Amino acid sequence: MLNHKQCDAFLAVAETGSFEAAAIHLSITASAVTLRVQSLEKNLGHILIVRERPCYVTDAGRSLLNYLQHNRLREQDFLHQLTGQAQSFYTVNIATNADSLATWLLPSIKPCLTQHKIIAHFHVDDQSETHLLMQTGLVNACISAEPRAMQGCIAQPLGQMRYRLVANPEFVNTWFSQGLTREALTHAPAIIYNNKDQLHSNLLLQHFGLSPACYPHHVIPSSSAFAEAIFMGLGFGLVPDHQIEQRLKTGQLIDLTPKLNVEITLYWHHWKQQALALDQITQHLLQHAGENMNGAIK
Repeated sequence: MLNHKQCDAFLAVAETGSFEAAAIHLSITASAVTLRVQSLEKNLGHILIVRERPCYVTDAGRSLLNYLQHNRLREQDFLHQLTGQAQSFYTVNIATNADSLATWLLPSIKPCLTQHKIIAHFHVDDQSETHLLMQTGLVNACISAEPRAMQGCIAQPLGQMRYRLVANPEFVNTWFSQGLTREALTHAPAIIYNNKDQLHSNLLLQHFGLSPACYPHHVIPSSSAFAEAIFMGLGFGLVPDHQIEQRLKTGQLIDLTPKLNVEITLYWHHWKQQALALDQITQHLLQHAGENMNGAIK
């Protein structure tokens, strides 16, 4: 029989990445968290947490984490049915890329979250890696560019998110007055989201033969600040259609490569057997994601 307090301590460490943060989350001491996790490991006969900074789960810990996350949702289902919708909330953990969260995702699921009293905890990572958070058990579902579903899961296409390489007119006049040439690209400052973001580097490598080491680039790990930096002329970069449609129409931004736009197919990964709250989110996303993903630009 699993001990509830020990499992809560393990979950807190897995989710926060440290025993100290888990202690704050649980309102107990760090030593108490350590003792509970050690007792759980002794009872199960496996090391569950690798003690590094940040901490992360072992293979055995990943299996336990998945089991506990599923049980947590099943418990919420039971309490929801027992107490009625007016008195209880579901809580779900969803991994997503930052651009989706900053643009189309919230408008797509807001009615569902409100109607069905669902609390969403979003975990942000690159679209090429969000599915890894689901594999570790940290999230219940994810939005990912990975088309293959892991065992026991389903990956359903949501639509294609379109990006354009843009800059403001002043920046274009300064850096690309002779056109978007390979030479100009080696000097003009680009803007990327972070070092996991391969969209910009893949575009320049494939079409201009330039690796990231060949050109200067700002790193701005915030979707809103990233777009704002391009709007103000700090650099050029790939921005989702959803964030730039009005500025393109008014000439505040220029599409540098109108024939080379980047499109990424996004998939909704979820368990075949899942809680009612995730069923409702799944149905809502599959119905509304595509229509909200790229704004009005075609």
